[in-house]
Amino acid sequence: MPWYLYAKIFHLIGMVSWMAGLFYLPRLFVYHAEARALPEAARGPVQTQLGVMMGRLLHIITVPALVMTCLGGVAMLLLVPALLTQPWLQVKLALVLALVGYTVWCARVRAALARGETVATAARFRVANEVPTVALVLICTYVVLKDGIGLLGGVGVSLVMIVLLGVGIQAYAKVRARAG
Repeated sequence: MPWYLYAKIFHLIGMVSWMAGLFYLPRLFVYHAEARALPEAARGPVQTQLGVMMGRLLHIITVPALVMTCLGGVAMLLLVPALLTQPWLQVKLALVLALVGYTVWCARVRAALARGETVATAARFRVANEVPTVALVLICTYVVLKDGIGLLGGVGVSLVMIVLLGVGIQAYAKVRARAG
C-alpha cells in the first residue's frame, strides 16, 4: 500500500501543475489576441514576450506535468488494477483523455500564434479557457464521491458547481466593469 500512496502523491503533484498550465496558457492566448488591437510598434514586442511565456509554460511546466500525472495514474492502476472496473474511474479517465486532447489543442494554438496566424478571437479563447475548469469540477466530483452518487448524481452536482462558478465569474466581470 505505501507504493500506491507514493504514486498518488506523484499523480496529485503532476495534476496540480498540469491544471495550472491549462488554466494559464489559454489566458495568454487571450492576451495575445487582444494585443492585435495595439499599435504596430507595441504589438510586436508584446506578442513576442507572450510567445516566449507560452512556450516556456507549455514545454517546461504543462507537458512535463501531464506526463507526471499520467505516470502516477498508470502506477496506481498497475498497483491496484481492480480500480479499472469502477465506473467513476472510467468517467475520470475519459475526462483525462479529453484534457490530454485539450493540451494538444493548446500546443497547436501556441504554434500557430508563434507563426503569426490569427487562430481565434479573445472572446473565443476566454470560452476555451473554461474547459479545464469544467473538467476539473467533474473529475473532482467523481473522484471524491466515487460510485456513491452515481453517474447522473455526479453530473447534477457538477452542474450546480459549474453554474455557481459561472455566476461568480459574471459577478466579478460586473465588478470589474464598474471599476473601469
